[in-house]
Amino acid sequence: MNSLWLAVIGMIVFAIGYRFYSKWVAEKIYRLDPNYVTPAHQYSDGVDFVPTKKMILWGHHFTSVAGAAPIVGPAIAVYWGWLPAFLWVTLGTVFAAGVHDFGTLVLSVRNKGQSVGTITNKLIGKRAKIMFLFIILILVLMVNAVFAWVIANLFVSFPASVLSVFLQIPLAIWIGYAVYKKKKGMLLPSLVALAVMYGAAILASRVPALQIDLVKYFGGADNTVMFGLSGVSMAFLVWIIVLMVYVYIASTLPVWKLLQPRDYINSHQLVVGLFILYAGLVFLQPEVTAPAMNAAATDVSWFPLLFITIACGAISGFHGLVSSGTSSKQLEKETDARFVGYLGAVGEGILALIAIIAVITVFATKADFTAAYSSFAAASSGGLGNFINGAAQLATGIWIPADIARTIVSIIVVSFAATTLDTSVRLMRYIIAEIGSEYNVQALTKTHVATTVAVVSSAALVLLPKGPNGFGSGGYLLWPLFGTSNQLLAGVSLLLVSIWLKRQGRNYLVTFIPMVFVFFMTLWAMIQQVVFQWSGYGGGELNMLLFGIGGLILIFVFWIIIEAFSAFSRNNPPPLSKEM
Repeated sequence: MNSLWLAVIGMIVFAIGYRFYSKWVAEKIYRLDPNYVTPAHQYSDGVDFVPTKKMILWGHHFTSVAGAAPIVGPAIAVYWGWLPAFLWVTLGTVFAAGVHDFGTLVLSVRNKGQSVGTITNKLIGKRAKIMFLFIILILVLMVNAVFAWVIANLFVSFPASVLSVFLQIPLAIWIGYAVYKKKKGMLLPSLVALAVMYGAAILASRVPALQIDLVKYFGGADNTVMFGLSGVSMAFLVWIIVLMVYVYIASTLPVWKLLQPRDYINSHQLVVGLFILYAGLVFLQPEVTAPAMNAAATDVSWFPLLFITIACGAISGFHGLVSSGTSSKQLEKETDARFVGYLGAVGEGILALIAIIAVITVFATKADFTAAYSSFAAASSGGLGNFINGAAQLATGIWIPADIARTIVSIIVVSFAATTLDTSVRLMRYIIAEIGSEYNVQALTKTHVATTVAVVSSAALVLLPKGPNGFGSGGYLLWPLFGTSNQLLAGVSLLLVSIWLKRQGRNYLVTFIPMVFVFFMTLWAMIQQVVFQWSGYGGGELNMLLFGIGGLILIFVFWIIIEAFSAFSRNNPPPLSKEM
C-alpha cells in the first residue's frame, strides 16, 4: 500500500474538522466574544500575563503541548498495526482533542486565566479541587522527570544536535528583546535564527570538533570517571544538572524574554520539519510494510490500551494544563482561542500522522517490522529510535543526506521536549503556589520558592531512585501511571467544560460525548493495571509503588466524578458570574 494515501486522507479529515466543526463550536457553543477583555489585558504584569499575537501564541501553545509525546505514542502504538493508530489520531484529534484544548482555553479565559484545578472549586467543590490538584501535581512531576531523561539521553546519543539546541537560547533572548523593547517584527529574525541553527546542525554533523560529545570528553563509554560512574553515566549526570539549571531560569523569566520567542522559533522548526517529511513522502512514496492489524500483538490488548498509549497524538490532559496554565494568560482576543486551541490540536495530529507513516514505512519487509515490534516492551523501548530512522529515510526523498536528517530530527525532538519541560516546570510552580495559597503556606506562593521545590523534586525523581532504564531513569518508576493519569485528567477537564456549558444553557454534547468515551477507556485501562497487574492479584507481580499511587489516583477520580455528576445534575446551582 502506498503510504501517501494515509497522508492525503488524514489531511482532508483535519482540514474539514478545523474549517467547519471548530467554526461551528466557536460560534454556536463557546460563543467567542471579540470584545471580551481577556486576562492578558485585565491582569497584564509583563511576566505571566502578556497580551500576545495569535501566531506567536500558537507557536508557544503548540510546541508546549507537542513535546516528544505525539511522536513517541504513535511510534509505540503501531505495535497493534497502523489502522487503529491512524483512526484514533485523525478522528480523536477532530472530535476529542480539538474541543478539549479549545474548551479548557476558553474556560480559563472566562475565569481570570485560572487553571482547571482552581476552576474545579467553582464548578464542583473544594474537595474535588484538592484531589484534582494532587493528580495534576503527580502528572507534571512525571513529565519533568521523564522528559529530562529523554533530553539528556538524546544529547548523549546525538552530540551533533547539542550546539544548535544551545544556540537557540541566546538567539531567542535576542529576538524577545528586539520584539518587545525595539518593537521589531518576530518573523524574519525567527527565520534567521532557524537558519543559523540548521546551519550549525549541518556543520556539526560533518565536523566532529563541533559536536559536544561529553562521553568522549570523559574518556569513552567504558571509562570510570568518578563515583563509579562510567563515561555515559557521567555525561548523563552533567546534562541533567545543566537542564535543571536551565529550566529554573527559563520558567521564572518573563514569558516574552525566552519562552515566547523560543517557542516561535520552534513552531517554524515544526513547519520546516513537517514540510521536509511530507515533501519527502510525496517524492519517495514508500510502501507500508507494517500490517494494518498486527495479529502477533497478543501480550497486550489494543483495546483499551491504544487510547492510553497515544496521548498527545490525539487527546491529552496535559494540553488542558497548558491551555489553562500559560496560554490563557497570553490570549490577546477571545476569538483567537479557536486558532490557538483547536489548531494547536490539529498540529499535534499532523505530527502524529507523519510519525505513524515514518515508522510503518522504515522497515524493508513485514518480517522486519514484526521482529522489531516483537512485544509491547520492544515497541516501547524502540519507538523513538524507529521514528528518527524513519523520518531520516523520508527526508532523503528530497535529497537530504540521512546523517544530517537524523541530526535535524533529533534537534526538533529535543527542542520540543525542552519546551514541554520548562512549561511543565512553570505549571508545577503555579500548582505549588495554588496549594500554598489554599493551605495558607505563604512561602510556597513565592515564585522562587515554588520553582525551587519543583526543580529539586523533579531532579530527585530523576536521579535518586533506581529506575528500570538504568542510572537516572527514576521517573520511569512512575511512568506507567502517566498514560492513564493523563487521560483521566483530560476526562475531568472535559467534564468541567460540560458542566460550564450546561450551566450556561448551551449544548454540552460536544464535550460530554468525548468525555464519556475517554473516561470509559481510561478507567477500564487503569482498573486493569491497578487491580489485575500491580496488586499481585490474578498472577501479576505486586508493585506497591504503582499500586499505592495508582489506587489513590483511581479513588480520587471516582470521587471527583461522583461529585461532578452531582453538580452536573443539580437543578439550582449557584449562579455563575456574568463574565463566565
